[in-house]
Amino acid sequence: MTAKRVFVAIDLPDSLQRVLVDLDPHIRGVRWSQGSQMHLTLGFFGKVADDVDLRLREKLGAIEFKAFFLPMVGLGKFPARGRSNVVWIGVGAGHPHLFQLYKRVQEASFQSGLEPEERPFHPHVTLARCRDVPEGALRKFLKSNADLDLGMFRVEAFHLYSSELTPAGPIHTCEMTVAAAAA
Repeated sequence: MTAKRVFVAIDLPDSLQRVLVDLDPHIRGVRWSQGSQMHLTLGFFGKVADDVDLRLREKLGAIEFKAFFLPMVGLGKFPARGRSNVVWIGVGAGHPHLFQLYKRVQEASFQSGLEPEERPFHPHVTLARCRDVPEGALRKFLKSNADLDLGMFRVEAFHLYSSELTPAGPIHTCEMTVAAAAA
């Protein structure tokens, strides 16, 4: 039986990807993501066996939702204190449509036999991964972009991706798209 790493995510429009790529501060040890790799994860499931993958596709395909708008607001980092591992942009304070969609994706995964996500949902788009970056190196960049507001984008679909890890970074392949219900 084969297994592949899968996750569910919302893609960003190309125009927004380009703006986010251009934010790269070119700081040593900060590996900025390619625009095509930037997305808002609704669920990461790790390695999933074929039979579970089929059930997951069936459950995800049954999710109905209406299109909604999400803001792209505020840069931050994980962990919040200490040396940075990840630089991200948020989607503002609680968005009921996003949290509802997240909940439905989590329910679909649980009904497919996957473990539910333990950590609280902190919706964000990962912009960069950091390795051996001195604690203060990102401070000025993050502070000057803490209130960055890139406006809103319309969420019209979410996607099931498979992810293959390679030395050059992960390769994401769209396996399935679930579109919003027509208004």
